[in-house]
Amino acid sequence: RARVEHVFARMKTWKILRDCRLKGDGGHHAMLGIARMHNLALTG
Repeated sequence: RARVEHVFARMKTWKILRDCRLKGDGGHHAMLGIARMHNLALTG
């Protein structure tokens, strides 16, 4: 169950990154947000 949630979280992360990249604004902010989400996923 935790693995499934992790996969969904990763898919959501990639979708957010892709959307930000398509818009072309805040790629750096997107990476910071993903790093923050990744840290939360690791600690949580």
